[in-house]
Formats: sequence, structure tokens, C-alpha cells
Amino acid sequence: MALDKIGIAKRIAQEVQDGTYINLGIGIPTLVANFIPENINVVLQSENGLLGIGPFPEENEVDADLINAGKQTVTTTKGSALFSSSQSFEMIRGGHVDLTILGAMEVSENGDIANWKIPGKMVKGMGGAMDLVASADNIIVAMQHCSRSGDSKLLSECSLPITGLRCVKKVVTDMAVLDVLPEGGFKLLERAPGVTVEEIKAATAGKLIIEDDIPEMKI
Repeated sequence: MALDKIGIAKRIAQEVQDGTYINLGIGIPTLVANFIPENINVVLQSENGLLGIGPFPEENEVDADLINAGKQTVTTTKGSALFSSSQSFEMIRGGHVDLTILGAMEVSENGDIANWKIPGKMVKGMGGAMDLVASADNIIVAMQHCSRSGDSKLLSECSLPITGLRCVKKVVTDMAVLDVLPEGGFKLLERAPGVTVEEIKAATAGKLIIEDDIPEMKI
């Protein structure tokens, strides 16, 4: 069966590398903080001005003034720092964030991402998404493979307003792990437990590249 949001976050946590600075976007990406492997040391950054995010707090640890960019209460790690949002964006725009993990509404086979607006629906603003996708060398998208109506979110071209062009390197969905190739196309790397390659084919509107046998994810 397809993964839930926790499963997607657990699988993405396997992608983080020791010694890196990582920005976690709103939604599924914030859950990744709970599943960072214990044998590695990473620093999680939030664009509202926090460096050194820890796991979500237990009920007795909640501090209403300590939040991430999604307004969720968080904990901090040893050596963490608080600073202004403007300084946080200096860090992002200066290229000091190694990995950005974002949610998305659509990703194209060329690595374009649409994740900030649906026409006709009210949004609070684009947040830091455009700065993040323009500045990070490595961008992983965490999202559902299909919309609630069953339409694929992995497309030949994005239909929603674009956040960034040719920037996504990898996509982890409830059904699969896919690389976005430089020449275009989604290369299928892994499938969720119980999900078949045929099901992934049917759910992917963009160019899907399948080589050899596709192993199941290990969560």
C-alpha cells in the first residue's frame, strides 16, 4: 500500500548527509526532523530565523514562542541560534543551505516546481519558496503522487504558477522515489511497499524512465 505522510518523511530522512545544513518546508518536510538518523549530525534551518531545529516537542516541552516557518512548535538542538528573518534569507540567498526539502502541488519532468499558489484560492503568500529553489544546490520534493481527484502531480509541464525552473533533483511520493534527470524525465528508483511498477506508470503523467528491476523502499 502507498505510504502515509510519516512514511514519506522517514524515507526522505535517509537522503540527508552528515554535516549538512537543511531547510525544511511547510507540510510533510517538517516531519523529517523527527527521523534524522542518530549517527549523523545535521543542522536544520527555518527561514523565520532559527538554526538548529530539533524534533517536535512532547506536550510538556511546548514553548509557544518557539516555532518553525509553518508556525508549528519545535525544539532546538544544542548550539542552536535565533536571529531575524532577514538574516535567515541572507543565509539562503548566499547559498549556505545544502539541501532544501519542499512540498509541491506539481513537479514537471524537467524539474520545474509549482508549490505556492492555486488560482482562485486564497493564499497568504509565497513565503520563502522562490528564494529557496533559486539558491539551493539540492532540492528534494515530498508530496502525494496524485491529487485528491486522482490526477497525477508528476507532469510533462506544470499547469499551476511556477515557483522555480529546472531545480528539483529528487521526488519522494507515497508511491515511489524518483530522480529528475538533467535531460528530463522521472527515473524510477524505488517503489513503496506493496505498490507495483504498473500502478506507478498509471499514476505518472510525465515521462517515466524504468531500468531493470525496481526494489521496494526500506523504511
